[in-house]
Amino acid sequence: MGLFKKKVVPLKPYKKIDIQKEIKRAEREDESLWIKCSSCQELLYRKEVERNLNVCPKCSYHFPISVETRIALTLDKSFTELYTRIEPVDFLKFKDTKTYKARLIETKEATNRSDAVVCGKGSIDGIDVLFAIFDFTFMGGSLGSVVGEKITRLLEEGAEKNLPVIVFCASGGARMQEGIMSLMQMSKVAGAIFKLKSAGVPYLTVLTDPTLGGVSASIAMLGDIIIAEPKAMIGFAGPRVIKETIKEKLPPGFQRAEYLLEHGMVDLIVSRKEMKRKLHTLLSLIVA
Repeated sequence: MGLFKKKVVPLKPYKKIDIQKEIKRAEREDESLWIKCSSCQELLYRKEVERNLNVCPKCSYHFPISVETRIALTLDKSFTELYTRIEPVDFLKFKDTKTYKARLIETKEATNRSDAVVCGKGSIDGIDVLFAIFDFTFMGGSLGSVVGEKITRLLEEGAEKNLPVIVFCASGGARMQEGIMSLMQMSKVAGAIFKLKSAGVPYLTVLTDPTLGGVSASIAMLGDIIIAEPKAMIGFAGPRVIKETIKEKLPPGFQRAEYLLEHGMVDLIVSRKEMKRKLHTLLSLIVA
């Protein structure tokens, strides 16, 4: 029967990889060809992971990605960065193995950023949003005075212009080099979030691996809708500290996104491939 004849679609030839060429390129760029998944411990071919949006093909663990990659995957092409001239200050003249001032100079040169968060304005499939993305490569995405100030300004602008605010979190917690000034950012941002919510403007947070410490205790967990990437570590103190404190064995998957979803601490777990579509769906439902 011609009506039910199956259409044969020719398969695209699989791209051949010149291993010797890849090895030479990796040596030239001082880059390993392989990467180990911190979740399933599998040794993975780096190019395969990158083609899969930096997601482990074996267990779906989501590797950390750069701010630029996050913007490209989540926002439309129009993105304008905000508050670029705010710079951190060494209030305490702090010194550990090196001075805070020297550490800032080194990190700025290595990351080409002024601090650990990038804020801006863009759109998701035509819906205008204000956006903040933590950069974990800048001192572990730590919450300092600049991060707090930038996010506070973003929240205030959202309330003023009636634009939803989305924050992608990736942080080890408060920045110890700024002492009490760092801790004050938690209440400062929480107050700005309250004003945003009082104005009836949506505030969404996306928790990526890892989201810990003061960021999880303020910015991350105050979202109207809290989304997490699969297998992301989320908590306040680390599991080793908790285990040593309570002297008990922790349950399997403790402080991972799936455990938090099961216990009502996050609302959704969304894969990187589906993130933009899911955010657009949510915004379509809640934006007036």
